[in-house]
Amino acid sequence: MLESEGWHLADACLDPRMSLRVSVIVPLYNKTAWIERCLDSIARQSYRNFEVIIVDDGSTDDSATKVEKRVDGQIRLIRQANAGPGAARNRGVSEAQGELIAMLDADDAWDTEYLAESVRILDGYGDRVACLTWAMMEYPARLSTFRRWKRIGIPEGVYRVTAETPLPLLLGIVSNMLPSSTVIRRSVFDRMAGFYAKNRCLFAEDAYLWLKVLLHHDVAFDGRALVDRYCDASELAMNVKGARPVEPFLLDGGEIRESCPPALSPLLRRFLAARACKTASVYGYFGRYMEARRLVREFVSPGDWGVPFFPLALVGCTPAAKWLGYAARATKLNLRESNT
Repeated sequence: MLESEGWHLADACLDPRMSLRVSVIVPLYNKTAWIERCLDSIARQSYRNFEVIIVDDGSTDDSATKVEKRVDGQIRLIRQANAGPGAARNRGVSEAQGELIAMLDADDAWDTEYLAESVRILDGYGDRVACLTWAMMEYPARLSTFRRWKRIGIPEGVYRVTAETPLPLLLGIVSNMLPSSTVIRRSVFDRMAGFYAKNRCLFAEDAYLWLKVLLHHDVAFDGRALVDRYCDASELAMNVKGARPVEPFLLDGGEIRESCPPALSPLLRRFLAARACKTASVYGYFGRYMEARRLVREFVSPGDWGVPFFPLALVGCTPAAKWLGYAARATKLNLRESNT
């Protein structure tokens, strides 16, 4: 608990004359079992010059009640009707005063040096670097995502997407930039118009932002796992049953395509084709082949035969996908039951 550790968020800014450097944004929706762990990790930060804004996105449990007990001069609780994680984060940033935005999902936690190291590294790089992403320790497996980074080829240090960036690398970077592990400059966040928040978007609202940032700015990566991600608690990201919604950059990607630097347009087109193929494969697996077909028709051409999931996407566009998916799910269920 914050008080039992002898630390108060009111002590965050040690010098009132000092400009506020970091705004910590916590979107909150029905996380009563984990919100105190999240807040404790913020309280233990060695860096002090920050504020905390928690946006309760229409919780129906007692999450917000637990937060209310900790509200003081440096922690604020904002309530709103449920609008989705992107809208909650955007609301928090709209109220923020810091130069840097550090987001932490209510079921995740930070190492004590997370903010200190983030500020130090971003100050060292200067304004040319838009954001910094850290590796994460994933629980309950207790595995660092840095192992995945190395396999994908995600580099440590400053990186800029170019026309020569391999498609698998861009796909991997977008998938491994997550809100809890990324600190972004407020000026860049505002310029990129924040997270996707239309229609209560619940999937890839963050990837929509990271893709825009990658197309226009230098970014940085650090392989130290200073973030704990609790996959068993990540309801939206990890525990979805059935086909996930179509990513917003496939549903509403006009602004991304129009603003893309011309030299990166071919890479962006192949990125969208690859993500469309993956989503079409999933939709075909669940028997929704007409939706899969619409995605393939809009984003995929015969020249994209080398992108990931291309053959599966073509199968997913046919009525046969319904029966193949049914057989695959039945086989998976039988295997699971035989192992219990």
